[in-house]
Amino acid sequence: MDKTNSERAQNKQFHESLIRTDDCRAAERMKYRIEINPKQKEDILISARQTSEILDRMEALLKGPADVLYGYSGQDIVKLGTENVYCFFTEGNKVFASAKEGKYQVRERLYSLEELYPDDFLKVNQSCLVNISQIRKFDVSIGGSLVVILKNGYRDYVSRRQMRSVKERLGI
Repeated sequence: MDKTNSERAQNKQFHESLIRTDDCRAAERMKYRIEINPKQKEDILISARQTSEILDRMEALLKGPADVLYGYSGQDIVKLGTENVYCFFTEGNKVFASAKEGKYQVRERLYSLEELYPDDFLKVNQSCLVNISQIRKFDVSIGGSLVVILKNGYRDYVSRRQMRSVKERLGI
């Protein structure tokens, strides 16, 4: 199977991140075997006693590139790149993406999206993840609460529960 430059870069980045992780000792203890057989269908089985950071990273890598997402609007199914998504939010029991092209329902749950895109999106409250690159500014109220304002004008509050992690992540 021929790998693209993007896949090679992702594999290299994954390998480098494994080296940096504190869980590296666990990777050294894991037994693994790689068999190259062009006639055999690819199959991967991972057996572990418990989940770990390294297993989560391996699963993310195996699932493929995490920058493509599908949004649904009526009869339309649209391929959304994460760079075009301003935020993910919930309305009722549904999750939506606010994108440059409009509002789309997505099939993933909010917590799954948070796990899929930890470097690009930031949880600001229980029902909203914002794209860090799409943040225009924060408004601070007299009481110290924050409102995040995105480049498309979308506004949402930063909950007290998320305040510390937002400030630490953005360095404010």
